[in-house]
Amino acid sequence: MGQIYKALTIAGSDSGGGAGIQADLKTFQMLEVYGMSAITAVTSQNTLGVNGIYDIPLEGIEGQINSVVSDIGVDAVKTGMLSQPAVIELVAEQVIKHKITKLVVDPVMIAKGGASLLADNAQDALRSRLLPLASVVTPNIPEAEVITGMQITSIHDMKEAALRIVQQFGAGAAVVKGGHSSGEPTDVLYDGEQFHLLTASRYETRHTHGTGCTFSAAITAELAKGSSLFDAVQTAKRFITLAIRYELGIGGGHGPTNHWAYWRHGNMKESMES
Repeated sequence: MGQIYKALTIAGSDSGGGAGIQADLKTFQMLEVYGMSAITAVTSQNTLGVNGIYDIPLEGIEGQINSVVSDIGVDAVKTGMLSQPAVIELVAEQVIKHKITKLVVDPVMIAKGGASLLADNAQDALRSRLLPLASVVTPNIPEAEVITGMQITSIHDMKEAALRIVQQFGAGAAVVKGGHSSGEPTDVLYDGEQFHLLTASRYETRHTHGTGCTFSAAITAELAKGSSLFDAVQTAKRFITLAIRYELGIGGGHGPTNHWAYWRHGNMKESMES
């Protein structure tokens, strides 16, 4: 088969299959990367909301990471739901210990249905411990507002937030996603040197559960394969746009995106600028 590229997701489990490690592993598979997981919490949820969150003991999280890295190895890692300060501290220690250089941090804070997935006292740990280790951070606009403490209402504000995440908090790069803005969804990538704008068509649908997880997982998969950051973000933008456009229509609430769409409809060009 040639070289097998490998990616690890450190995140929460979504029993409904639309977000968290389930979305990450589906995305890795669609992009031909071998996916592995270290589960930080188990959630009881469906498209209507989160009914329960059950944290995995720290030794269990550490054991999963050590088991995977020591035997199979990883080419890139992404983090998702890290609900408590101690979990963030542990993951940061593991990233340093295992000399992980390709780290994508998706700062998961709030579920699509509104449930909080990051304790208030964990925000400082995220900023001080994990962001400085990140190759790229992928917040949506509300998450970028929490991280930077600024209000974001324009592309100019998105650029400023991305700049702060890199210059103030030490991340290698930042993508501030524009899905929560009005008009066509434009993402702002700041790679540490220059800005890139990536725009795609907007499709009105309630089936957008797991979009952030899927987007960051696609970036992780492409980085694992050796793609440049810009190329990885471009592929991720295309992947998630198709996943939203060709909705599955599952569930009575915020349904999952379509992880098959990239393969089934990937030959159809989407509007995108850089």
